[in-house]
Amino acid sequence: MNTPPSYTESDAPNAQDVLHFWLGDGLERGWCSDNRDDLWFAGGPKLDADIRQRFGPLVERAIDGALGDWEAQMETRLSLVLLLDQFPRNIHRGKPRAFAGDARAQQLVQQALASGLDRDLATVGRVFLYMPLVHAENLALQDEAVARFQQLRDTSAPELREKLDRNLHFAKLHRDIVLRFGRFPHRNAALGRTSTAEELAFLKDGPRFGQ
Repeated sequence: MNTPPSYTESDAPNAQDVLHFWLGDGLERGWCSDNRDDLWFAGGPKLDADIRQRFGPLVERAIDGALGDWEAQMETRLSLVLLLDQFPRNIHRGKPRAFAGDARAQQLVQQALASGLDRDLATVGRVFLYMPLVHAENLALQDEAVARFQQLRDTSAPELREKLDRNLHFAKLHRDIVLRFGRFPHRNAALGRTSTAEELAFLKDGPRFGQ
């Protein structure tokens, strides 16, 4: 197993590095000018290794409870959410630690929603702020995710509706799985959970997701 590089404070990636890597110019434009679907959804060993090399130590610090100062501003809070929710799924693919940042990420999102600060973000930023709710094995948070993506779709610029329809569709798929099983069966192997007979049948041809 490759050990992630250690960084000094002077050369460690910062919150803006995280945002630029994941969102490019999206926060300035409302949506990214380039197609980032492969980065966001395709995954694979090369991308996983790249994220581990660039951001591995920072992800571990976030999972371990550090970077509390990033919570103060909405954009840096989004960076922290990415470190907790998106990047561990690449760095620790197929392992329990892929989900170790989920609880903190969900808490950060709920705090932002309660204060209305999510509205300060560009549309693409709000998509990834809401993503920890989509990943939650909790029906109330799943319902909140669907509601937030529905609202975002309905209030965003018309040219973004098709993209947001896709996000809303997948939010509903995730919600329906948690409604049915109370969890995501496709995580069972990684988390060492025993699948029920119904879950095993579902895993043969039901909708499933990367992590």
